[in-house]
Amino acid sequence: MPLEIKNVLVCDAVDNSCVKLLQDHGINVDYKLKLTKEQLVKEVKGYDALIVRSDTKITAEILDAGAGSLKAVGRAGAGVDNIDIQAATRNNVLVLNTPGGNSISACELTCFLIGALARPICPAAGSMKEGRWDRKLYSGSELYGKTLAILGLGRIGREVGIRMKVFGMRVIGFDPITTLEEARAAGIEKMELDQIWPLADYITVHTPLIPATRNLISATTLAKCRKGVRVVNVARGGIVDEAALLDALESGHCGGAAVDVYPEEPPKSETTKKLINHVRVVATPHLGASTSEAQVRVAVEVAEQFIALTGTSEEYTEYAGVVNREVLKNVF
Repeated sequence: MPLEIKNVLVCDAVDNSCVKLLQDHGINVDYKLKLTKEQLVKEVKGYDALIVRSDTKITAEILDAGAGSLKAVGRAGAGVDNIDIQAATRNNVLVLNTPGGNSISACELTCFLIGALARPICPAAGSMKEGRWDRKLYSGSELYGKTLAILGLGRIGREVGIRMKVFGMRVIGFDPITTLEEARAAGIEKMELDQIWPLADYITVHTPLIPATRNLISATTLAKCRKGVRVVNVARGGIVDEAALLDALESGHCGGAAVDVYPEEPPKSETTKKLINHVRVVATPHLGASTSEAQVRVAVEVAEQFIALTGTSEEYTEYAGVVNREVLKNVF
């Protein structure tokens, strides 16, 4: 039996294309930003579904308060770490994301950051604005002939591999799910992690943050890498152990890092602040999905999935972003 979704609460800023598409299909949409947890606990009872991005945390308390009325929570983005999946599942609430919506934007930012580590464009541009001509100081290195290791060969990882292969890089990668054939189609040599560490000149991570990937880049794994290795994280804060990365940068074992995501956002810890301010670090404020195209894409994708769940459209029938698929057995 299809889900009855009549009233949707948008909790974080999403492109208006999401609201319009839902309204065009007879779904009422309320737009209430920056609600506190206490306010959301009161509000949630009046809605069949919620839409969030990164700012709003959907806790067990909120999900329990919505029991009996709330049917789905949609995340306009790839990660769902701001939603308590276990509590949602316990309450028969579907959690879905938009896994393909920001893939190209995150991929392109990754590629630009790899380039910024090879050629110190950011500090060189800064020095020019300050009236200096430090041509010799900002000499870089070519990407051609270097080895890029991609940890996580999903949509984003494979797209990065395709592009960096064009630069003449050797691209190797690890993923427990992606097949050898899928990796090979993107020009990536699939290997085991222990084979990868000593080969990589650059490492970029493209995995979700789960117990198996927390501190995937650590003091132990960095020690296995060649001197001068450079690290990029446009995935999730916590996949790279920041203290270990900072130590490796200060010792010279790590030649540079580009970081777009942090365990706490905005960053507050002294370790994170030291990492951001390190001379060999390019730091950006979680810009992976910050393109006009990605914002439209994720907004539309979450609306399409809600419409598909209602079973009222012949055009929108897919809800591939459902994370806790076991709930589907209980609600359909």
